[in-house]
Amino acid sequence: MITFILFLVTTLALGFFGAPAVAWAGVYSLVLLWTGVGIAAWALLGFFIVLFLAPPIRRTVLTKPLMGFLKRAGILPEISRTEREALEAGTVWLEGELFSGKPDLQKLLDVESPELSAEESAFLEGPVEELCAMTDDWEVFQKRDLSPEVWRAMKGLGFFGLIIPKKYGGLELSANAVSAVIGKMSSRSIPLGITAMVPNSLGPAELLVHYGTEDQKNYYLPKLAKGEVLPCFALTEPNAGSDAGAMEAKGVVFRNKAGEVMLRLNWRKRYITLAALADVIGLAFKLEDPDMLLGGDPHPGITCALIPAETPGIVRGRQHDPLNVPFFNCPFEGHDVEIPVSAIIGGPERAGEGWRMLMEQLAAGRGIMLPAQGAAGTKAMARITGAYASVRKQFGLPIGKFEGIAEPMADIGARAYLLEAARRITAGALDEGAKPAVVSAIAKYNFTESFRKTVNHAMDIVGGAGISRGPRNLIAHPYMAAPISITVEGANILTRTLMIFGQGAIRCHPFAYREISALGKNDLVDFDDAFWSHLAHIVRNGSRSLLLTLSRGHFASCPIEGASRRDMQKISWASASFAFWADIAMGVYGGNLKRKEVLTGRFSDVLSWMFLASATIRRFEGEGRRPEDLPFYRASMEICWKQIQAAFDGIYSNLEVPGFSWAVRGPVAWWSRSNSLGVGVSDDTMAAVAAAMQTPGEQRDRLFDLVYLPQREGEAAHRIEVAFIACAKAESILAKVKKAIRQRKLPKTPLLEALDSAARAGILSTAEVEEVRAAEKLRADAIAVDGFAHREYLRTAAEGGWGDHSSHKAG
Repeated sequence: MITFILFLVTTLALGFFGAPAVAWAGVYSLVLLWTGVGIAAWALLGFFIVLFLAPPIRRTVLTKPLMGFLKRAGILPEISRTEREALEAGTVWLEGELFSGKPDLQKLLDVESPELSAEESAFLEGPVEELCAMTDDWEVFQKRDLSPEVWRAMKGLGFFGLIIPKKYGGLELSANAVSAVIGKMSSRSIPLGITAMVPNSLGPAELLVHYGTEDQKNYYLPKLAKGEVLPCFALTEPNAGSDAGAMEAKGVVFRNKAGEVMLRLNWRKRYITLAALADVIGLAFKLEDPDMLLGGDPHPGITCALIPAETPGIVRGRQHDPLNVPFFNCPFEGHDVEIPVSAIIGGPERAGEGWRMLMEQLAAGRGIMLPAQGAAGTKAMARITGAYASVRKQFGLPIGKFEGIAEPMADIGARAYLLEAARRITAGALDEGAKPAVVSAIAKYNFTESFRKTVNHAMDIVGGAGISRGPRNLIAHPYMAAPISITVEGANILTRTLMIFGQGAIRCHPFAYREISALGKNDLVDFDDAFWSHLAHIVRNGSRSLLLTLSRGHFASCPIEGASRRDMQKISWASASFAFWADIAMGVYGGNLKRKEVLTGRFSDVLSWMFLASATIRRFEGEGRRPEDLPFYRASMEICWKQIQAAFDGIYSNLEVPGFSWAVRGPVAWWSRSNSLGVGVSDDTMAAVAAAMQTPGEQRDRLFDLVYLPQREGEAAHRIEVAFIACAKAESILAKVKKAIRQRKLPKTPLLEALDSAARAGILSTAEVEEVRAAEKLRADAIAVDGFAHREYLRTAAEGGWGDHSSHKAG
């Protein structure tokens, strides 16, 4: 028994520290010498040494037969060309550390969290403020379009050239700045933000900057930067949404009567933003070159080209109506549209590279635009609900004093904190040159889902004031628009179940992609190295998972002390368990794992919330561990741990391991539930977050920044902010009246009725009485709900329609 325990402890220790094979051989030799075991144990050790320290023998004896078995059994998934290009697009960043099972915690702390340059700050505080000030969101929805003045300002102030280099007339903003700009615009009006998103994300400008020929750049980029030419990009089709490989749009290379090599295109696209207005269309299509006029493959594959919108054969003129949110989203078609091969982005030599180009740039775009909207929208909901809950009273108290209101408010505040943390480091990675495909998918999914959750909370808190549309309502339009971001740039269901883990399991795993590639190429040496390294990886993570679970993470080393230390140790704990069970799932299901979408979704949740937890730690540490922010940090982290725990519980309850399912679903699942990573935000933390959200001052302004705050009297956001500050001051004055009533210096009457008595008794000054009464007027105005005369309510959209589109064109 002692010998067995010694071997077990030795194995766990070697595995925990990831010791090399030489160390295993040496340590086991010492153990065998010390215990004096028989010849059989030494024979086993010899076999181990031959296998792991003599690769040529191992390849012949084990690896070669193993490769044959895996090929025949089809255990490892086959990867199509489209899947391979998607997997190879972008780079591996922080997600690789989290996927490793042994993340470098110092690297998590060292992740860049960029600041805006002076020039970028000036743009945010100048042109962005100016554009937001001239945008009336209620009028946008009533007239179904931005005003002509706003369209002209967007062109004149450079909003269509945010990402275009300065040498072409663009602003060349950093990813962080573009994110801040789009977020602030969206906090003013969702259609305003969407209209700026498309020209500055996946589309002609971005593709030209990275892949265009010099002639294409010199011709198009200056026009795009100035808004002289509006772009759109057409990818989605009726039968090709998330499955872009099913694309039916087709281009055929042919030679016309003049002897020129041309493309003949046919397509039907839908959900294409700005298509009705675009002057140049970026089009993704499958290219065929039957006569090999381009000199290569007769089936080059997905290709991207730029097409002038007035080219014969293009049919436009219809609009989608996405949940009544007025931005230009359209179906359109092309029938036998003929363009020169020079229209291919990057020229004819880029034929067939379209999918790789799209995946590389989508890896970046997913990390900027929709996360910007989600972070800014959540911060806007935090400001609105905090102010409203302080101003609105029921039963003589601000509704924010009630725990039932404080609970959803605290969730909004915590998510605002953690989303802003993740927004910053994701933008920082992009500015450093990374193109993290998996992290950008994590960002897209979780930011949009968190915003949908927070806007639902906000609607619950403001109640009737949220469901009654009108100029005063700050919740209804974001509430209406929330599902839109869920569906675009990859529908969230498939993003979660297929992309985050399905792509991440192969892309971020240190060995899986090497194994699959080596098997496909029949490369014995590379497969041998990858496979046995993978086996050692599983042993290491199994040991780490067990020991970190038993110690609740305390065995993990950590580079810092303070409030974040335990959370960083929990990151190590969660990462080890995630990596180990991910390998078990991949081993059990093989290529069929991608069809176990509920299971892969749970693995995606663990990876997602580990990333969000890491970002939150980075923010709290990077900002100097502000004591006043500790409740927001703690609430954010507890949300992360609860989500991770729920995902692990779901994995253990449903993972099928032949011969051991009973153990995983029984003792392992029971231990996980009993030894939880987290159970959620405590009542005390919740109350502290809600209280801070209802307190005017520096902290609230700092935590919920980069949100447009109108300064014009009569605007809804200005009205609620002014009333909020006035009512907060009035509450401190009324506290004197409450105290006097408790001390029986004043009769027990409603506080507002006691003001005059308090003034006569010298408890309040005349100025204080007037301040309270002024605040009450502001309170009444702030909580008022819009009402319409019957005739006005029945007014049709014919008065505004879809606007005068002439204002969108150049000049």
